[in-house]
This record gives sequence, C-alpha cells and structure tokens, in this order.
Amino acid sequence: PGGFEGIGEIGLKWLKKAKEETGLLMGTEVATAAHCKLALEYDIDVLWVGARTTANPFAVQEIADTLAGTDKIVLVKNPVNPDMALWLGGVERLHMAGIKNLGVIHRGFSTYEKTKYRNIPEWQIAIELQNKFPDLPLIIDPSHITGNRNMILEVTQEALDLNYDGMIIETHIDPDNAWSDAAQQVTPDALKQILKDLKIRKVSGDTPDFENKMAKLRANIDVLDANLLDLLGKRMKVADEIGQVKKENNVAVLQNNRWNEIQEKMVAEGSKKGLSEEFITKLFKSIHQESIEHQEKIING
Repeated sequence: PGGFEGIGEIGLKWLKKAKEETGLLMGTEVATAAHCKLALEYDIDVLWVGARTTANPFAVQEIADTLAGTDKIVLVKNPVNPDMALWLGGVERLHMAGIKNLGVIHRGFSTYEKTKYRNIPEWQIAIELQNKFPDLPLIIDPSHITGNRNMILEVTQEALDLNYDGMIIETHIDPDNAWSDAAQQVTPDALKQILKDLKIRKVSGDTPDFENKMAKLRANIDVLDANLLDLLGKRMKVADEIGQVKKENNVAVLQNNRWNEIQEKMVAEGSKKGLSEEFITKLFKSIHQESIEHQEKIING
C-alpha cells in the first residue's frame, strides 16, 4: 500500500501508441484475468507473470484460462522464494492451456540475509532449469536481481556466460525520478553502452588444444570434488561423536557461541583464499545444518 501499483489502462494506450510509432514489440506484466483481457484487447505482444503472481497457483491458473490458446509470448518470472517446482508449475499450467510461446524470466529470490543483491540470483536453480528444459527460453532480469544500476552489466554478463537467451532491463529517460525502482533503472544511453560492452562467448571450443586442456582441468576438478566429499564425510563422523558426548552429558545440540565463532573464522579464512563472504556463509550454513541433523539423530536415537 502506498507504493506505485501501475498506471492502469492508460498505460496500455501508451504502449499501443509506442508500437505504432516504432514498430517494436510491446510487453507488460499481467496479474489477473482482467489484466489479460485488456492486454489482448490492446494487442500487447509480450505478457509476463510477475514473481508474486507465480507464487500463487490459483492466480496463474486464472491467467492460463484467460489466455488459453493465445499466440502471444508469455513469460513466467521465478517465484519470490527459490522453489523450482512452483516456477515450473506455472509454466506447465500455461502450456496445458494451449499457450505455445512460453519462456521464463530469472529475477532472483528474496532472502533475509544481507547481500550485495536486491534478490539473490541462486544461479544453480536456473542452471538446473536449463538442464531439464533446454528448449525453454531463459531470460535474465538483472534490474530486479541487483536493485542497483551499477551492477546491471556485471550480472547480465554472468547470465550470458551461462548461456541465457536474452535479458529484460529497465530503462528510463530520468531514472532518479522514476515512479518505482528508481535505483535499478538506467538511461537509454547507459543501456546502449551496456549492450555494447556485453561479450557473447561461444558455447564450446572447436579446437583439439582447447578440448585437451579442458579435459585435464575437468579431471582435476573431479579429483578435488571427490576429496571434498571425503572430507565432508569425515567431518560428519566427528559431528556424530560430538552428538554422542552431548547425549551422555545432556547438552543441547545448538551452541550459538561456537557457531558464531566458526562463521567469523571461516569468512576471514575464505577471504584470504579469494572466496566471497556470501559463498562461505551459505556453504557453512549448509554444513552446520547437516551437522545438527547428524547430532539430533544421535541424541534422539
């Protein structure tokens, strides 16, 4: 409440006029059946389902029923939370309604953790989606991921390096006075420079020398990954022993002071090795959670 919630039907009139003057395709977000009907009435070319709408299967079904059989391009943004099934469920509902021109938009995920992003990318989720559905167009939304116009190029380049199919970037002739999301919008000139600076790289090399070098490096990675798993297994065995000692002495599993010490120490050590604080924090939270589960089994077993 109190925030900008769209200009209403007049905005569609503006898009229609812009299309007539430029010949470009026009797009807008739809969140309800009424939005869809108006967008079709004004012959909008591209419709996208927003993150909060994707999180509501009932709303997505309503949109699917209204757009059934349309040849318009319909894109689905990832839900606010990192839920692959919910994201793909939205796509599936639209597909079952006979909508063929489908794609997805990766706009990042909300988190209570403090990071440099407005919405953390969680790149592995988008990579998993690509692996499962390689023919489904995947578009990056660096504006919403970063929330910061100065990071648009960096995140867009990372997406292109991961073989994304396109990008949706917010631009405004006067970003600082935009009605919403001012900090993440760029001027048309800035957008032009971003597009100029982006590098489109080949999906794979085409020389024997490249393939040989990659084979050796990947073999090295495989060995290191195996060592990592071995070390993690050994660490969890120690966690089991800790759980047994705690059980014998009637001590609670979670020791906050110890956990805070580990976090601070590992972030500092990771920084010395060129590892980001965000990565180290997520890594050790996962390890810590697994350790807690091991100890819980021992104590309650």
